[in-house]
Amino acid sequence: MVNILKTIIENDKGELKKLEKMADKVIAYADEMAALSDDELRAKTVEFKERYNQGETLDELLYEAFAVVREAAKRVLGLYPYPVQIMGGIVLHHGDVPEMRTGEGKTLTATMPVYLNALSGKGVHVVTVNEYLASRDATEMGEVYSWLGLSVGINLAAKSSLEKREAYNCDITYSTNSEIGFDYLRDNMVVRAEDMVQRPLNFALVDEVDSILIDEARTPLIVSGAQSSETNQLYFLADNLVKSLDEADYIIDVPSKTISLSDSGIDKAESFFKLKNLYDIENVALTHFIDNALRANYIMTYDIDYLVNDEQEVMIIDPFTGRTMEGRRYSDGLHQAIEAKEGVPVQNESKTSASITYQNLFRMYNKLAGMTGTGKTEEEEFREIYNIRVVPIPTNRPIARIDHEDLLYPSLEYKFNAVVADVKTRYEKGQPVLVGTVAVETSDYLSKRLVAAGVPHEVLNAKNHYREAQIIMNAGQRGAVTIATNMAGRGTDIKLGPGVRELGGLCVIGTERHESRRIDNQLRGRSGRQGDPGESQFYLSLEDDLMKRFGSERIKAFMERMNLTEEESVIKSKMLTRQVEGAQKRVEGNNYDSRKQVLQYDDVMREQREIIYRQRQDVITADRDLAPEIKAMIKRTIERQVADHKASKRDEALEAILRFAQINLLPEDTISLADLEGKSDQEIVLDLYNRALAVYDSQVAKLRDEDRVREFQKVLILRVVDNRWTDHIDTMDQLRNAVSLRGYAQNNPVVEYQSEAFETFKEMIGAIEFDVTRLMMKAQIHDNIERERTSHEARTTAVKNIVPAQAVTGDQVSFEGVERNDPCPCQSGKKFKNCHGRKQVY
Repeated sequence: MVNILKTIIENDKGELKKLEKMADKVIAYADEMAALSDDELRAKTVEFKERYNQGETLDELLYEAFAVVREAAKRVLGLYPYPVQIMGGIVLHHGDVPEMRTGEGKTLTATMPVYLNALSGKGVHVVTVNEYLASRDATEMGEVYSWLGLSVGINLAAKSSLEKREAYNCDITYSTNSEIGFDYLRDNMVVRAEDMVQRPLNFALVDEVDSILIDEARTPLIVSGAQSSETNQLYFLADNLVKSLDEADYIIDVPSKTISLSDSGIDKAESFFKLKNLYDIENVALTHFIDNALRANYIMTYDIDYLVNDEQEVMIIDPFTGRTMEGRRYSDGLHQAIEAKEGVPVQNESKTSASITYQNLFRMYNKLAGMTGTGKTEEEEFREIYNIRVVPIPTNRPIARIDHEDLLYPSLEYKFNAVVADVKTRYEKGQPVLVGTVAVETSDYLSKRLVAAGVPHEVLNAKNHYREAQIIMNAGQRGAVTIATNMAGRGTDIKLGPGVRELGGLCVIGTERHESRRIDNQLRGRSGRQGDPGESQFYLSLEDDLMKRFGSERIKAFMERMNLTEEESVIKSKMLTRQVEGAQKRVEGNNYDSRKQVLQYDDVMREQREIIYRQRQDVITADRDLAPEIKAMIKRTIERQVADHKASKRDEALEAILRFAQINLLPEDTISLADLEGKSDQEIVLDLYNRALAVYDSQVAKLRDEDRVREFQKVLILRVVDNRWTDHIDTMDQLRNAVSLRGYAQNNPVVEYQSEAFETFKEMIGAIEFDVTRLMMKAQIHDNIERERTSHEARTTAVKNIVPAQAVTGDQVSFEGVERNDPCPCQSGKKFKNCHGRKQVY
């Protein structure tokens, strides 16, 4: 263990020596840059860009570029980066994390690597935890960048797509982590390339990197939409249609428990909903409702698959135990279809359209770096998850803060008595105090105690976070007492007011140890910036959550053996501090394991998401005919259908293949069982594929020109992919919940999830290709086909104006006695089934 520690320490020393030499090279350019005029210094940006485009690397430009930024910061802001800040900037450029103490000027440090990497023209994202810090840093540091000829953008949630695109197209973009994530997801939901706002993710420099990449690592960003009242109404309309059907109107495949409309059923559906063609592109959503209504009415059985309880809720019955499954619902709209079938209220259900965790979002950047004052304790996680090192950077001036040993009390009451007494004493002598609490409830409780003690103070918590910066900035003034949650005020310096240094500087009081040492260190670090004096003191009790979980019984027994009274029972020792830190390490280890497991699960979705988004992007940006891709989908769909029936008896298999071809592939009257008999599977596939190609050619011929063909192809693929991907996300969520229990059977849940997720993804791809095939073959093609602005809108607008058919009125041509394949009496030249047999006359 000693050797390992020695190796780590020596590695840090070696790294620091190397950084010091590199910083010296930057400093060596100081006089040369100082001698340049403003115009000459600004011209360096153009020179660097030209040299980069001619083949010089950013590493080769580093020394001069850093020197230019230092000089520019001095002239524009009156700030001149110290050598240790140059060292921190070099670490950032290398894609690592410099651990720099609070008040060491991390914001100014970032200007050097941000400027250098912006020279490539690929964009730099400076990521902060809230919009206030993003706006503040963009405004303050943006002066330097703008002065040097670089463009700076601020990406805020309230901005329009056009404004966001402009911000992302700047050389340097300031944004919050959440907004970058949501913009990424929304970009992968649009159906037009010009509606995207982001460029490819190049370099992210994350401020307070431990907060974003560690504390919020498991936070999923989710784009979802609740179903509208029109959508709920469609469940009942589809149910009414399905209940009006005869047995001849639908076809059930018993072995696979699948069901679909027959040709007569399609006619009835078109009549019911006043449609020209049920399988039009515009009706993708409606066919989904009808399919679910069919399954609910003719596949799902009351008292076997589900029941309705006294609260009028549809409950799933576990097929293995016969018990109802509390809290479980069928996915993909089937549960709502059953609710409509049984006449109970249809519950709204939000559908997740896209999601991603911060872990996977930031791993997509070509280069990732971050800044924090407290990252060393999480070095292993940074290295394993993000391939980032943590390099401690020495302070510009020695730390003068006094960190007192923890004080342990037997109860919460005695602890807070001591805290209030300490705060009051310091307030009376004028020393400013920052009191850190773990929870908002604790800050409110302590505030009441201080009011009773006659100590004026400010409270900073979630209830007044909008005043955060102002409160924190005033926290260093003489006599100021500030109560804040431990994380409050990150990124804002507390500067000491006049006369405060002589009183001992800012005193930080912690009312409880946090599960993570980083949070405690962050709180301590609010005091003692840039060599200022300061103090820190933590008050603990045996009733604190952390102490209850780890070691309080042993300490309580020790107190009893020492025969101490409650008033005397305060322990202050280094052994106690070490024991508390040991408990924190165990909790940190547990949390790391949990985050790592989440990442293992999410990595599966990441791979699938990247495949879908990449293919989506190819479709959106394609300026070619997509016929080869669609024809390949058609062929694979036919191959799957033929392969699925290999195990069946030959007669049954041929009948099933024929039903598939008639319903989904070809005009019903163009193929019969005789066309399939006597052929091998391979011959059947080839025959059906050739027939399908002829239908495909006739379909696209109706569009007349290449632009319309490409637009139709894109509409078709994007709508199907987005609908199926949304359903797949729900399926994967349910799969993840299901496999979590398999650990009890000595199976590895992650391995089980990976295996089943692969099969589920293959099924989704098959479903996408099936839907594209069916819609391509059966769609009533119009010249005015057009993509909605986003796929999310498509799923909503596609069902808004569908209503059941009313009685036909007005002048009519008589269609009595007309057979489906007869010429239409309206003299259109079409068969009746393809003309007025498929639409109403008004």
